[in-house]
Amino acid sequence: MADLSGLSDEALAVFAFAAYHQLATGRRILSVVQKDGAGHRASTAAVDELDGRGLVRADGREIVFTPAGEEALERVVAAIRGARKT
Repeated sequence: MADLSGLSDEALAVFAFAAYHQLATGRRILSVVQKDGAGHRASTAAVDELDGRGLVRADGREIVFTPAGEEALERVVAAIRGARKT
């Protein structure tokens, strides 16, 4: 199981962004844009942190979730869905 403990808020924001898109579209998200050309981008430090944990691979334009990252994203989405039960 992918360990998200100790991740920075910026690194967690990558998962939050992906979770938003998954919840909004109903589609499984396998990657997100790293830099959109309109001024929005993921922090380089966050991407490096996630890459160092083996959760993503990035090429400067796109952040691709590894199998461990995909599993972590599913857990994040499940936690968000679970929050509505409280």
